[in-house]
Amino acid sequence: MIKWAGWIITFCGTAHTLGALTVQRAGHHAGTWFSGGLWSEDLADMSPAGSAYWLSLASFGIPLVLIGLTVLWLDRRGITPPAFIAWTLGSWTAVDALVLPFTPWPLFALACALLLIGTRRARRANPAPGARLPRA
Repeated sequence: MIKWAGWIITFCGTAHTLGALTVQRAGHHAGTWFSGGLWSEDLADMSPAGSAYWLSLASFGIPLVLIGLTVLWLDRRGITPPAFIAWTLGSWTAVDALVLPFTPWPLFALACALLLIGTRRARRANPAPGARLPRA
């Protein structure tokens, strides 16, 4: 379950970033981005190049890839990811579902549920080292 959650999170972050750069054509503004064209950008009144930047490279897509890969890395080493990752992403997903209902939030909700179930199962099977066990 943890592995599936990690792959889903990684896929969503990758798809968002690459989709924004290609399908949404945000990459067409790269010349403006790397020539200093956004240095005086007003966030309250963004240009198309500024909006494209925040949709693609400055979005949460790349950090999602890192989170997903970290979950996979931990799982490969037999380390249970902390439940706060699932709870935090789950909270963010709930807000996203309310604000923008036509986003892939159900896929994130699935990843969060898989991650929570996987972390609970792993913790039950292997309590934390040094954890106090009930005395007999």
